Amino acid sequence: MLILLSIGIILYTIGILIASLFSKKARLWIQGRKGQFDKLSSVFSGEEHPIWVHSASLGEYEQARPIIEKIKQNNPNIKILATFFSPSGYEIRKNDTLPDYVFYLPSDTKSHARKFLQIVQPQMAIFVKYEFWYNYICELSNRNIPFYYVSAIFRPNQYFFKPYGKWFVRQLGKTSGFFVQNEESKQLLNSIGIKQVEVCGDTRFDRVYAIANQPYTLDFVQQFKQDRKLIVAGSTWGPDESLLAELFAHLNGYKLIVAPHEITRKAEVMKTFDGFKTVFYTESSEENLKNADILIVDTIGVLSKIYKYSDISYIGGAFKTGLHNILEAAVFGVPLFFGPKYCKFNEAVMLVQKKGAFPIHSAKEMLNTLQQFDENPDYYQETCHICQQYVHDNVGACDRICQRIFEQTK
Repeated sequence: MLILLSIGIILYTIGILIASLFSKKARLWIQGRKGQFDKLSSVFSGEEHPIWVHSASLGEYEQARPIIEKIKQNNPNIKILATFFSPSGYEIRKNDTLPDYVFYLPSDTKSHARKFLQIVQPQMAIFVKYEFWYNYICELSNRNIPFYYVSAIFRPNQYFFKPYGKWFVRQLGKTSGFFVQNEESKQLLNSIGIKQVEVCGDTRFDRVYAIANQPYTLDFVQQFKQDRKLIVAGSTWGPDESLLAELFAHLNGYKLIVAPHEITRKAEVMKTFDGFKTVFYTESSEENLKNADILIVDTIGVLSKIYKYSDISYIGGAFKTGLHNILEAAVFGVPLFFGPKYCKFNEAVMLVQKKGAFPIHSAKEMLNTLQQFDENPDYYQETCHICQQYVHDNVGACDRICQRIFEQTK
């Protein structure tokens, strides 16, 4: 099976190579891995023995970051190697000073896994959520290097729980420990004979809570918002923006900030909001911010802090690619709105059940709820409290995970 998987990885790489002729993201994926082992050899002498933390992309790295911070806090002499699969994580965090080293993960072939571990010689590996790279799993197991999955979540429709998933289950069984988000994940793993499982929650709660408790002000948001109510729409795509444009045409007393998931789409986003007084963040001044109704954030790294100023938050992706991070907004205690494709995201399911978040299919649905908030301030405040309390109640996963890991490795 490993041979078939390795062949699949090779074919995937060939596909990315072809796509790199047309796609910047694919091009970065290929270019970032050129000379990778020479770069690794120039950094690692065999004496560092770092803790290796792997994330698929930026979202998973946000889950890894509190763990890295905790390790550094408790063990300042330990080196941390952070790796990424996707350019959207690596390119944004390649200069991050929290880990000691940041690299792309070489593709998951047997030779790559063996060479990577020979050079790096990690003392431990931590995979975030569901980065199942089976050649790396086998090599780690063969070398008796402990490795863990953190903030993991499992669902009954995954291949591990199908009749044809037995080989994959055997590979998962080599894992030193799973720290899962919920009881359902634990029960699913237990049902296939994997017992080294603990429910510790999701480290993203720790991350967003830390951000929310940092003192800061964003002058440009204050200049834009003034005394109006503010909707902040984060990580949006075309369907989200079309809905928001329709909604905004029927609102009074509101301003809107839109932060598209890909800032390269800024011209497309501007076209969607044609007819409104709109300004780009990179072209903003105190005067045009004051006069604008819509602010388009065409830069990265500020969205999680902008949510602090929102009265209503809309989270993109749930009409198209999958819901993006809702906790960055929920921590500030505001009602959340998103599209209908949210059921794979545990925190969204929970907040919908608690009535702190509202899945919608149309602008009319969102408008109706906003009107209810305007007519009933107590309803609005209750919804805000639900979101803030939910985040507060789930902080602490990072401490639990780090305690268990280091207990097991003593």
